[in-house]
Amino acid sequence: MKFKLLNIIVLGIITFASTFSNAGIITLDFEGVANQAAILEFYNGGTDSQGNSGEDYGISFGSDALACIDSDNGGGCGFANEPTPHTTMFFTSGSAVLNNALGFDTGFSFYYSSTASVAVNVYSGINLTGDLLGSINLTSNWQDNSCGGDPTGAFCNWDIGSLNFAGIAHSIDFGGAANQVGFDNITFGSASPDSSVPVPEPSSLVIIGLAIIGLRVNKLKK
Repeated sequence: MKFKLLNIIVLGIITFASTFSNAGIITLDFEGVANQAAILEFYNGGTDSQGNSGEDYGISFGSDALACIDSDNGGGCGFANEPTPHTTMFFTSGSAVLNNALGFDTGFSFYYSSTASVAVNVYSGINLTGDLLGSINLTSNWQDNSCGGDPTGAFCNWDIGSLNFAGIAHSIDFGGAANQVGFDNITFGSASPDSSVPVPEPSSLVIIGLAIIGLRVNKLKK
């Protein structure tokens, strides 16, 4: 009976540790979405408007949110120095709307390059409904820092935008001047939109707990 109880405890802790270690950072880099395709359900278990699919994060996009591959790689966009080459998100009408059905409350971040001011708004409901939880306004930055292309592209400088808020959000409105702003590496769970940020490891308390149980098992065997 004692061994059975210990097995249950060990299994519970391992399950918790596994869940904790996988509850990390999600970054949408748009690689794999077709050039000029509507992103749609690419990150929601479905496909973009041209039939391509990616990881299922439960995240979908409105019909105005498009992907564009830079001209150096066969696409039609004038972006350069993208954070993760060679695909970015942009829009030619309306704005790029992101829906996260599960919701998120840890804030988020992204890279952007724009010729005009940029407005990003976060809402509590799907499709920009409910309460406005937070907003961020960003300035034109497309050619700051005397940047060069890779080797070509007018939108060659990228800056970080990040936003924290109170409550549970379910949608984001990535706005600005149509056809004049690109977004990349939209990241949930981190103030830095870097896909190389490591996923959190199990806490030291869990590791210590496993060690204590191991010692207890050895004692009972004697």
